[in-house]
Amino acid sequence: MNPSNPPRILIATAGFGDGHNPAARGLAAALEGRSDVLVVDPCAEGSPWFNNLLRKGYQFAITYLPRIWELIYNGVERRDFSKQNIPFMHPVERAFSARLDEFDPDVIISTYPLYPYFVERYFKSGRRPRPIVTVVTDSIEINAAWRKAPTDFWLVTDEETKSRLIQQAIPEEKIVETGFPVNPVFDRLQPLGENAQVQPFRVLYFPTANKKSLQRTARLLLRHPDGPIELTIVLGRNLRRLYRLARGIAEDYPGRVRIRGWSRKVPQLLCEHHLAIGKAGGATVHESLAACCPMLIHHLVPGQEEGNLELLRTIGGGDLADTEVSLGSALQSLLANHASGWRRQKQNLACRARPQASRVAASFVLELATGNASPPTIDTPAG
Repeated sequence: MNPSNPPRILIATAGFGDGHNPAARGLAAALEGRSDVLVVDPCAEGSPWFNNLLRKGYQFAITYLPRIWELIYNGVERRDFSKQNIPFMHPVERAFSARLDEFDPDVIISTYPLYPYFVERYFKSGRRPRPIVTVVTDSIEINAAWRKAPTDFWLVTDEETKSRLIQQAIPEEKIVETGFPVNPVFDRLQPLGENAQVQPFRVLYFPTANKKSLQRTARLLLRHPDGPIELTIVLGRNLRRLYRLARGIAEDYPGRVRIRGWSRKVPQLLCEHHLAIGKAGGATVHESLAACCPMLIHHLVPGQEEGNLELLRTIGGGDLADTEVSLGSALQSLLANHASGWRRQKQNLACRARPQASRVAASFVLELATGNASPPTIDTPAG
């Protein structure tokens, strides 16, 4: 690297799952102004048609066939990713190599577990070696694709994940606990405090594409006797599929339901609401944690997301509530006795929140680019 030029950082991401893109965007935002940063999606660039097909298939499987997806996910434990034997990935790997040749980064960051294997083959072909950092976007239960990756460092979300990886024979000096690199705006926001008013109790709901689930969950919340509950429904990619249903629910409960499509204000929404309800994806769980917003999991992808739920339970900031009975019981526990359960969860989350995680990760990457990398200092909230 030329000392007179800013370091060049390439971040490779993918559109599968809940965490890869948010982690890439959060880290890129924290690096902005301090480096020349490029975010790429080699899957979308190398094989766009097949990538879209796989993404749709993945979303369908995790929503409607979670047990089938669990079998596929667990099968990864036996796969050797050092050999390129997936036809779809050949054009993806070529696209990634072309980006590396063109941009010539000083540090390569991957938020998707397969790319480090591409980089290893890229280096073996005679290209200039440089550090590669893998950002692990799940917690505690880490798939073999992440663990076996040929990388210089793993950036992980929490101390429990670091301990689990050490138990699985990954050298401790290669594991850097930074937190999930959430949007840096979290570090400038003020979440609701534990002594905030809870009348009305505001719930931020991220539904899956399942219409029946939206219908049951939303109406149960709005009818709950410990209310009144006000509901914000964030439809995201499901806007077209679910809008009419959500609109009907809003009409049945005038003034108590807000509908959002795609929103760039999720950090602000999490800080303004008392409770989040969503699936246990890495980004959603860690954004809720950064906002000190207790979370109930209404949809759990077996294997892939179980560690994220375990982290919430370990912290004492959320739980699984994937049936009408369990959701009703969880709400009652949170709201009883002047919302003492909710206030206790707020306290627990405040002790573990990492709104500054992307800044910590960015500082480590920049030090790595200049050859001065050392374990980052973690700013831990008091309490």
